[in-house]
Amino acid sequence: MDVTPQQPPAAPGPDHSPEPPVTPDTAYAPPCESPPAPPPDHVSLAEPPPASLRTTLRRAAFGVVAGAVLVTGAVVAVPEEDKDAAPPVSGPVSRAMTATAAGSPASLSDLTALIGDRQAWVGTHPSDAQSWAVLGSAYVEWGRRAADAAYYTRAEQALKRSLNVQPGDRGNEAAWVGLASLANARHDYVTAKKWGETVRRRQPKQWPVYPELIDAYNGLGDLKSATAAVEKYAALRAGVPSLGRTAEMYRDRGWREDALATAQDAANRAKTPAEKAACLSRLGDLAWERGEPEEAVAQYGAALRTDRAHHASLAGRARALAALGRTDEAQRDYQAALARSPRPAYMLELGELYESLGLDGDSVNQYTRLRKALSRAGTQGVDEALLLGRFEAAHGDADAAVEQLRAEWDLGHRSAAVADALGWALHRSGDSDSALEYAQKAVDTGGQNASYAYHLGMVQRALNDFGPARRNLEDALRTNPQFSPLDAPSAQEALDTMGLPPAGGPQDMQPAPPQAPAPTQAPAQVPAPPPAPTKQGAAGPLPAPSAAKPSAAGASAGR
Repeated sequence: MDVTPQQPPAAPGPDHSPEPPVTPDTAYAPPCESPPAPPPDHVSLAEPPPASLRTTLRRAAFGVVAGAVLVTGAVVAVPEEDKDAAPPVSGPVSRAMTATAAGSPASLSDLTALIGDRQAWVGTHPSDAQSWAVLGSAYVEWGRRAADAAYYTRAEQALKRSLNVQPGDRGNEAAWVGLASLANARHDYVTAKKWGETVRRRQPKQWPVYPELIDAYNGLGDLKSATAAVEKYAALRAGVPSLGRTAEMYRDRGWREDALATAQDAANRAKTPAEKAACLSRLGDLAWERGEPEEAVAQYGAALRTDRAHHASLAGRARALAALGRTDEAQRDYQAALARSPRPAYMLELGELYESLGLDGDSVNQYTRLRKALSRAGTQGVDEALLLGRFEAAHGDADAAVEQLRAEWDLGHRSAAVADALGWALHRSGDSDSALEYAQKAVDTGGQNASYAYHLGMVQRALNDFGPARRNLEDALRTNPQFSPLDAPSAQEALDTMGLPPAGGPQDMQPAPPQAPAPTQAPAQVPAPPPAPTKQGAAGPLPAPSAAKPSAAGASAGR
């Protein structure tokens, strides 16, 4: 099997200039890459189709170093044991190996070639455990990028075949790291943590395992362990990938200046187009979260000029364009991103954009597509409870969302994202008292997230806690005034209905002003009132009650 797709022309270097206008003729043509064809149904992974002559000859030069590679989200290499091995031949497979040996992403075309290459290789070398691990882990990465969970099933089969040939405790930690990567891709963070910590106990300096541990700890809400894993990764493997992870850690802690500086450093150091695009896309994310959609559009545009197949930058730019009111362009970018990677998260965002524009038919169709995508992913072992819960809470059955998200919480998936979704589902189901705890946890641990602040503010408003509610809603709009096409207007409306706080602060915190004394009236014009009882009591015995009553004429004159 020979999978050698054409390479796209070299893109110009990224910059921060505004994105040039895009015409229909040049608007985001689908990438030239296509998913590598798996072995035919009648051929098991144990017996893939034989390699072509061209591929077999190429493997003769490459086979020595293939066993030195494993995958952590993308394919990454372990140190070579044979330092005298000949370098691999040039070409897309070699580029994929070189990029991933540094922990960086490979381009889609190179990843495609690597998968086809390893499929052919294990067909003639079925006892090559390391190549099975490479193939399985590359399947994981392709499944992530293409949002095709079917590749996760193939990855699991290949990784198990690798362990059958060579167990992990006999030097095949690569397959264990691949299983950790697969579990993270399926959002099974408990299993990912198990495999990752197994490798770390045996090989604490095996740097490729730390990105998987970082993802697992973040998914479980274990911020302390995630921070320690980031620091260890940076100590073992300084470079662009660890800088990117450090920037994301700073962002998740709400340290925006540190996140921006570190992310910019990573972008400045990036070399390959795929690596540069990932770094620029991260800068776009940070700009968007700061409420700077113009800067976000520029950064995403630079990423797309570097790697036109970078679907995350297409979706990110669509988000920012919608915030700028350029909704036609936003719809175009969302549709292009979905054509490349039909991620359920993109479907939800596009459906909400349609809904905000009053395009009810389009939004319903998009939500229907979303439900089907989530159902398909579930049959492939992907845990989509978080996204499904978010969708049901906002657009469907809030009680069902509570049930799904409570189960997720009970699994140990206690990230800020799950806390926020569970709190919002509880609020939408009518239980704002229970929602408050989760919504507050999301704000406390989720960095400066406008959506989390909005949800907490709305929960507090429902509980008539108007002061904190107003503060959190204002924080949401100050952080990112257009954080959601549906929720940002709702936040402003809630602030308007609550009104402004009374001038001078709460009344019970201010002393009551002294009352002005009654004006003294001249005796010639107004008869003097009868003496006050207290003064009489001070001068002598009190008069009888009847003596204290003024006459009818005196009362009339006093009035």
